[in-house]
Amino acid sequence: MLIWLHERKWFFQVLTGFSLVIILLTGLFSPAESNAGRALPRVGFDAPNLTLPNEQNQMIALKDFKGSVIILNFWASWCPPCRAEMPAFQEVYEGYNEHCLVIIGVNATYQDDAAAARQFVAERGVKFPILFDNDNSASRLYQVQALPTTFFIDRGGKIRKVIYGGPLNEALLRIEVEKLLGEAR
Repeated sequence: MLIWLHERKWFFQVLTGFSLVIILLTGLFSPAESNAGRALPRVGFDAPNLTLPNEQNQMIALKDFKGSVIILNFWASWCPPCRAEMPAFQEVYEGYNEHCLVIIGVNATYQDDAAAARQFVAERGVKFPILFDNDNSASRLYQVQALPTTFFIDRGGKIRKVIYGGPLNEALLRIEVEKLLGEAR
């Protein structure tokens, strides 16, 4: 057996070398980089621009709010944690909307009902912009895997925090907003 292994030593060396090449290439093309050459949405990277229709079917782009602190919240009307945290987002919006804070709710309409989402927004008295992700483009762009998912974006357009799940409470939202608003421009 030892003679067989010794004679085939070159085979194991090639196999080991090939395995190392695969591991290195996997690291070079890992999910840390998008296939379009841009960093994927994660803390420390630029928030990808998205353009979606609002309730009046006007197209709204995230880049239009650069210079403001942005909370980007992905939600659905059927999602209990999403429903539970919406009042906290509204309270924070009312408390800080004159302080360069923008809250944008992105309804995962591709897996929700637009009419149900509109009804929920009206019943809750939501005043911040609600955008409708009808084709899953924004959720794919931000790689949303669970609802709710919330991105905190600084004035320079960098993602500073991501929270998966919820419901988020008003105190947590205020703490994160205060941190970002308190930073020098």
